[in-house]
Amino acid sequence: MYLSPPSVAAALAVRDLSVPAAPAGDEPPHALALMLDAITAAAVAVSGGAPHRVVRSSPLVSTRDNYDELGFSADAVTRDRRYSHYVSPTVMLRSHTSAGIPAVLRALDPASDRDEVLVLPGVVHRRDAIDRTHVGTPHQVDVWRVCAPARRTVDELLALAGALVEAVLPGARWRAVPAEHPYTFDGRQIDVWHGGEWLELAECGLIDPGVLRRCGLDPRRWSGLALGMGLDRAVMLRKGIDDIRVLRSTDARIRSQLADLSPWRPVSAMPPITRDLSVVIGAGEDDETVGDRVRAALDARVDDLESVAVIARTSAAELPAAARARLGITDGQVNALVRVVLRPLDRTLTDAEANALRDRVYVALHEGPHAELIGA
Repeated sequence: MYLSPPSVAAALAVRDLSVPAAPAGDEPPHALALMLDAITAAAVAVSGGAPHRVVRSSPLVSTRDNYDELGFSADAVTRDRRYSHYVSPTVMLRSHTSAGIPAVLRALDPASDRDEVLVLPGVVHRRDAIDRTHVGTPHQVDVWRVCAPARRTVDELLALAGALVEAVLPGARWRAVPAEHPYTFDGRQIDVWHGGEWLELAECGLIDPGVLRRCGLDPRRWSGLALGMGLDRAVMLRKGIDDIRVLRSTDARIRSQLADLSPWRPVSAMPPITRDLSVVIGAGEDDETVGDRVRAALDARVDDLESVAVIARTSAAELPAAARARLGITDGQVNALVRVVLRPLDRTLTDAEANALRDRVYVALHEGPHAELIGA
C-alpha cells in the first residue's frame, strides 16, 4: 500500500538534471538546466522584469498540498494508488511540481503588495508506461506570477505562454486550446506545431480564487498566472530527441551532446529485439501499472527496454477450459499479451541477455501459478 523505506530512499536519490552543476565542478550544466534558465529568463522578461524566485523543495510533500489545496476533487483518478506513490496516509512523492505552490503561497504576507514570478522546477514521481516518451521520474517546471493588488489578465497569460514557447522552440507556431485544470480558471492547453503535427507543450490559466483562499490570500486582492510544462519534453523537442532515455544516458558520446541545446545527432541505431509474453495479470492493470511493476523489478536494467505494452487481453471467462487450466487463471484476472521491445542505447544484446531480461519482465508481471521461462 505504501512505499518501503528503501523505495523512498531510491526515489529521493534520483538526480535532478535541472540543477546547475557546481561552479567548481568539471561537469557542464545539463541541457535541462540550460532550458530552465531560458524559460526563467523569458518569464521574467515578459513580466516586465518583475522579481523572481527559483524555489526548489523536497519531492516528499503532503497529500493535501499535492491535491486538496490545489482543488483536486476527492474522486480524481490521479489520486489512485495505481498512479501515485504514497509514503503514508498523509505524505507522498509529488506527482507534479505544482505541489510546491501551496507552501509558497502560505508564506506570503496577505497584506503585502507583490508582483513576483515563481519558478518551481524538479523531478516528479509517477507510475507510468515504459516507452520512448514516458519515464517514471520526469522533470517539470511550474511558472506562476503572483500579484497584489494588481489584477492579471488572460492577455498576460497568453503573452507568458508565447514567451515560453519562443524560449523552447524559437519561431514555432503555437495555439492555445481551452482546457480545464483544478487550480486555474480560463485555462488553456498550449500546443506547438512540430514535425507535422500539434504537440502539447504546456498547460496554463489564471490562478483559481479557491487556491488563493485556501492558502490564506484574499482573491479579491490577489490574482495571478499559472503555467506548467514538462522540461524533458521541452528539451526533446528543442534538440530533436525521440527517446527519453537519452537524457540520463551515461554514454560519453551522448553526454557530450547534452551540454547544450543544439540539434541532436543520433549516436547509433541498435537493432531492436522483441519478445511477446503471455501472462496472467489483474483485470485492472494497464500500461502505466505494468510499466511501474517492470521498472521496479528491473531497476537499473530498465533502460535496456525501449517499450513494454499490453497489446491484447482476454478475460478468464472468454478462455476455453483447457487454456484456463494451463494458465491457472481465475475470475478477476486476464490473459495478457505483453510486447517487450529490448534496445539499449549503446550496445546490442546477446540472445542470452535478451532472454534473461525477458524472464525478469515475465516474473515481475505474471500472477499465475505456472511459469514459462526461457532463459538458461
